[in-house]
Amino acid sequence: MIELEDVWKVFGTDERAVLNEARRPAPDEAVLKRLRAVTGVGGASFKVEKGELVCLMGLSGSGKSTLLRLINRLLEPSAGQVRIDGGDILSLGRKALRELRSQRIGMVFQSHALVAHLSIRDNVALPLEIRGLARTQREDRADELLARVGLEGLGDRRVSALSGGMQQRVGLARALAADPDILLMDEPFSALDPLIRYDLQTQFMALSRELGKTTVFVTHDVDEAFRIADRVVLMRGGRIIQVGTADTLVNEPADDYVRRFVRNARLPERLDQQPSKTRAFA
Repeated sequence: MIELEDVWKVFGTDERAVLNEARRPAPDEAVLKRLRAVTGVGGASFKVEKGELVCLMGLSGSGKSTLLRLINRLLEPSAGQVRIDGGDILSLGRKALRELRSQRIGMVFQSHALVAHLSIRDNVALPLEIRGLARTQREDRADELLARVGLEGLGDRRVSALSGGMQQRVGLARALAADPDILLMDEPFSALDPLIRYDLQTQFMALSRELGKTTVFVTHDVDEAFRIADRVVLMRGGRIIQVGTADTLVNEPADDYVRRFVRNARLPERLDQQPSKTRAFA
């Protein structure tokens, strides 16, 4: 389980002064301007249950990617608590934090961040090589995961030979290689063509539920969030505006901003009504 309690991330010429001013009930805008203050995340509190898939949704600049990076301390929070299974990760030293990231958390970005000179198999197996696993074991694991994401038999190819959709599948397989408890995903499908994107969403939903991963998924796309998420966290200006299911946000919006944000969204079809197998698009 992931828990965030009153988490802040602020930027400016004096981070402590920015934080103190930003947390006041009525911040002085002149002071914030003088400090060149930016509130990346302001007072975020929510939980992600074990095995749950939660989407952080909002427009560009809403703070969703910043918040994602606070969960594994790629960014250091200015204040608040971040807990994984009850343990405060802000208290971890460098070694313990590296172990947390390498063993319990997998991350997938919009950019595939694959190593061009390595084969597809070696890209997937890279986290296991870093952990010192024997070559045969890590290659077997890589081939197993490539089959799961629809790339069976392609392990010897170079990543440069793959389309964007296929490369994103490799990135997902690599994130799963170490069998992490948690997946953090930052708009992984946003650069893909609609048909490929839809197919990957379907495959990812099935895979996520099959493996029981706790997932935090960033997107600016309402339809994508509503389709794949158990719950959605809608953000604006670094603040969480509403947390709930797709039905809740559509039928019980917290304010007019939420109402306008989701008014054209399509409520999702159920996963068990979708085809059990997806096509492997190039």
